[in-house]
Amino acid sequence: MDTIVYLKNMLRDKQVASFTPTSIFGIKKVCDKIDFRKKNVIIEYGPGTGVFTRYLLDNLTPDSTIILIERNVEFVNILQNAFRDPRLVIYHESAENVVELLARSSIKNADYIISGIPFSFLPHPLRNTIVKKSAECLRPGGKFLAYQTFFQLDKFLKDYLDMHFKKVRTEFCIRNAPPIRIFEAIK
Repeated sequence: MDTIVYLKNMLRDKQVASFTPTSIFGIKKVCDKIDFRKKNVIIEYGPGTGVFTRYLLDNLTPDSTIILIERNVEFVNILQNAFRDPRLVIYHESAENVVELLARSSIKNADYIISGIPFSFLPHPLRNTIVKKSAECLRPGGKFLAYQTFFQLDKFLKDYLDMHFKKVRTEFCIRNAPPIRIFEAIK
């Protein structure tokens, strides 16, 4: 069912980059970098239909918070109907406004940001703004965890991460359709 929703949105919204949600293998590989034993504030960019959101809610502590930032109105409606959890805040917004949205949520810093937005679709200034503002709102030691299709060039995301984060690692998850490249940037 999620794949049909993604395909329809891909045809209508040129900013939707995937024809199917991330696989459980991809989700686990990204989320292995999160310490689920402690209270966390997690921001998710481009949650789509909520496959990461569901996994996060199942694994986070009861006092954790997830802030979803989704610009596609159909996905926002799906998320609002799918999740009724007091730990969750949903914004119909763009990731470039993350600092303001975090302040609106009365939260000082996030522990993690998970991003599935297609940086290769964005113009240079917007890529830089999103990565820079993401670094600003993470606590020291916080992580920006992004996943992109495996063929992405460094100029679309990694080069920006290297400018704004002290440590950046990448790895691949082949067990996803299409395979993904995972970025772990540590503040």
